[in-house]
Amino acid sequence: MTIKDYPQDQLAAQPIGYWSREAATLVIGGLRAALAEENLTQPHWWTLNHLSGTPGTWTRATLTAKLTPFDDQNTDFETVYGDLATRGWLTEPNGTLALTPEGESGRLRAHARNAKVHARMREGIDDATYAATIDTLRRLVANLGGDGDLPV
Repeated sequence: MTIKDYPQDQLAAQPIGYWSREAATLVIGGLRAALAEENLTQPHWWTLNHLSGTPGTWTRATLTAKLTPFDDQNTDFETVYGDLATRGWLTEPNGTLALTPEGESGRLRAHARNAKVHARMREGIDDATYAATIDTLRRLVANLGGDGDLPV
């Protein structure tokens, strides 16, 4: 891929709202399309990752409370949990949500699909530039009254 170079003064005059929205639309769209190949939504993905990352700690209520602030689709998380249980990917021993071996396999397949999107997104962008971009966006968010801390 070839991208045209511009002088710093032209780049500095660009509208951040346009570029941040365009980037978000394309990144989220690419990730959602990759997950759809596995018949998953982003809330499915978030659920799988949280259950894999900290197994045995999440109830339906605590996980829903954790994920809801990131949701822009008015997701019914009970439906997500039900779908994953129907697939045989999720169980609830002792009232906590847990991935089954099939659920972990599905999570790993989805992870591989998402990794391809991330690799494509990061082509030609080294870690220092990417980190500087994230830090700049964090500062913009904080300057406008949002939470500039990294999500947990």
